[in-house]
Amino acid sequence: MRTTLLLNVDVKSTANPGSMSIGETARLFGLAPHVLRHWESVGLLSPSRAVAGRRRYGPDHLYQIAVILRAKEAGIALDDIRQMFVAQNPTQRTATLRRHRADLAKRIAQAQASLELIDCALACEHDDITGCPHFQEMVAERIGLAPPV
Repeated sequence: MRTTLLLNVDVKSTANPGSMSIGETARLFGLAPHVLRHWESVGLLSPSRAVAGRRRYGPDHLYQIAVILRAKEAGIALDDIRQMFVAQNPTQRTATLRRHRADLAKRIAQAQASLELIDCALACEHDDITGCPHFQEMVAERIGLAPPV
């Protein structure tokens, strides 16, 4: 399953066409400006500077921000995201991605098992699901125990 992050971006600005202020950029992504400043301080972003040193974000920065947000959704730490951005050796980037892929796959499997347990509870006709043999069996299987008799 492939998910696409779509942004409807109109990068117009009176100061410099093709660039946006930190406030405009933060609003576009539903972030607080301090988040973009933090990402800059840890080496994830390098916005250009306009008059008086004000940060300006162009289309390449918007793409980077979208990648950072997706990576964070996948559970990748900011340090690892930065390492992937600056990695000169594709092997380093691949190793980081493989490690995070394995972790994400494990979390997805755990979430799927939890969803199945909830679906079982919702479909249960017992007044108290904890007394339902099918529910007890699913819980026991989840934690590696024999179901109660």
